[in-house]
Amino acid sequence: MKLSPSSLGLACALGLAAISASAADTAGKPQLGDFGVDLSARDASAKPGDDFNRYASGHWIDTYVLKDYESNYGSFNELRDRTEEQVHGLIEGLQAQKSLAPGSNGQKVRDYYASYMDRAARDAAGIKPLQPVLARIAAIDSKAKLVAAFGNDDIDGSDAPLGLFVGTDRKDPDQYLVGLGVGGLGLPDKDYYLNADARFVKIREAYVAHIQRMLGYAGVNGADAKARAEAILALETALAKPQWDRAKLRDRDKTYNVFTFAELQQRFPGYDWAAHLRAQEMPQPERVNIATPDAVQPVIDVIDATPLATWRDYLTFHAIDGNAGLLSREIDEASFAFNGKVLNGQKAQREDWKRAVAMVGARNGLGDALGELYVARYFKPESKAAMDQLVENLRAALRQNIEKLDWMGEATKKEAYRKLSTFRPKIGYPSKWIDYSSVAIAPNDLFGNAVALRKFNRADQNRRIGQKTDREEWGMTPQTVNAYYNSTFNEIVFPAAILQPPFFDVHADPAVNYGGIGAVIGHEMGHGFDDQGSKSDADGIQRNWWTDEDRARFEQRTKALGAQYDAYCPLQGQCVNGALTMGENIGDLGGLSMAHTAYQLSLGGKPAPVIDGLSGDQRFYLAWAQVWKGKYRDEALLNLIKTNPHSPVMYRANGPLRNLDAWYQAFDVKPGDAMYLSPEQRVRIW
Repeated sequence: MKLSPSSLGLACALGLAAISASAADTAGKPQLGDFGVDLSARDASAKPGDDFNRYASGHWIDTYVLKDYESNYGSFNELRDRTEEQVHGLIEGLQAQKSLAPGSNGQKVRDYYASYMDRAARDAAGIKPLQPVLARIAAIDSKAKLVAAFGNDDIDGSDAPLGLFVGTDRKDPDQYLVGLGVGGLGLPDKDYYLNADARFVKIREAYVAHIQRMLGYAGVNGADAKARAEAILALETALAKPQWDRAKLRDRDKTYNVFTFAELQQRFPGYDWAAHLRAQEMPQPERVNIATPDAVQPVIDVIDATPLATWRDYLTFHAIDGNAGLLSREIDEASFAFNGKVLNGQKAQREDWKRAVAMVGARNGLGDALGELYVARYFKPESKAAMDQLVENLRAALRQNIEKLDWMGEATKKEAYRKLSTFRPKIGYPSKWIDYSSVAIAPNDLFGNAVALRKFNRADQNRRIGQKTDREEWGMTPQTVNAYYNSTFNEIVFPAAILQPPFFDVHADPAVNYGGIGAVIGHEMGHGFDDQGSKSDADGIQRNWWTDEDRARFEQRTKALGAQYDAYCPLQGQCVNGALTMGENIGDLGGLSMAHTAYQLSLGGKPAPVIDGLSGDQRFYLAWAQVWKGKYRDEALLNLIKTNPHSPVMYRANGPLRNLDAWYQAFDVKPGDAMYLSPEQRVRIW
């Protein structure tokens, strides 16, 4: 089932040692510009106080032309492209080896990639690899078989309105906890079904045509084909109505509702939960967390009210659409015509080798097998120690910032210090790798390989029930350009791939590294103190460790920050959701603030040098903006503001700065400038 995604905080990074060959080969010269910032990206005619993002990146924004396959592009994408090339080179190296041991990780990576790239075999097979799945769906003639199909949707690559999954117990982080969620939507968000804006009306019309086209590959081509597609849209619309909006789903107090399995059955007797578990091969848990309790019964009512024929069509459509990328080019392109073009504005698909690299290296693919190769080639041991030191610099800066807070009392500060002191950084790569020895991968069976990995990941999830949590596991692969904070383990995690320019460059000016990776480290630390992360204590236990007065003052500040972002409207009539993006916006503001404190501390009381006419603080803030350089297609931007807990990049560049006194001083921002906020309007949190 497609549940609303949980928010792993996106991070900028500030490493202290070169870890990519491209950075190491520059013989002491920064990779970007003279000191680590590409000044050629600037729009010199823009006034920093009117639009700092334009001042820092305006020329690039005006001149960069999105490639046909790009829905958006920016600094993150540039680094991902570089990492993708590195990983592709590793796979090509495996392809050149003739003596890879059968069953080895190298053999599996090589052959999984090869099975994707064999377009001729895939085109010849057409829909055939999916026929066993479609046959099972066509045989659904009872509610019992329907429930079984819902429980097996993860293996079939289809979808379901109800799902059970294994996570960590937020009030007992040493234990796993089964969660129950509602989903089943083929469009990105419930607003796509319910919003009367013309944009969404057109998308829904295109969605019906897309459903009809996908059903055609299963032989649904009669006079009633369109009506059957419209029935699927009506079904998904009914499923969408009771689902919580994404901002509400962020509220950890509202989404922790634990019942015994017996209580679940008593509370919702109209659904055979035990049968769902059997189909999912999941042991019956003692306890279940129902994330959105008031949405479950309405979804069950929709299940009961919908004819089995419509459910068969729904499952058939989602099975074809969900597996399209594993089938023939014709089916693949038909799926992309909606999912890529309509929803994201892309004009063409990415090259096959890029898609193959992404598939093999995904967390649910052979990500760790490829990650182990990536680390051995591109991550130097000294980088880990250097990054650890930088984390400590940011930890000290945040403690100093907390000490100076005038809105937080000593009792709450004491708990905050304890939480800060127990932050655990994970840098580069995990201490142990996933064991793929039970997975068989063949060079000529892409669909079979995908199913084998789905079964492997299901078994990996199910084995956790009744076990203690594993605090050594990572939620991202080393080759992932991102980072995250995990509140239940109170850990901040920085994969190896993010420790490259523009986030970090060993040869760059320190101001640039603090404004890049330093602000990213601070951002991830800040998630431990954002509106939701602050609900967990130093041990990762979800509980209130604040005094009521301090929490009220904190929420007064976050409300003001949310109002700032609510006013950012990148498309006509479509604005940023300050409540949905609150955690990331707090992370950006706090991260940038503590990174600036750390940079000032690093100067040891001495003035920063002036380089190319720019002060240290000016270089620091230019580095921050450089990280968030980017542009979007309108369709992708709409999708982002409706579904993503991160604000669009232009507001990540500008939004925090308006609240920082040091930025005003660095660029002489005055009343009358478009970004100016009076001192009493500036939000100061961390």
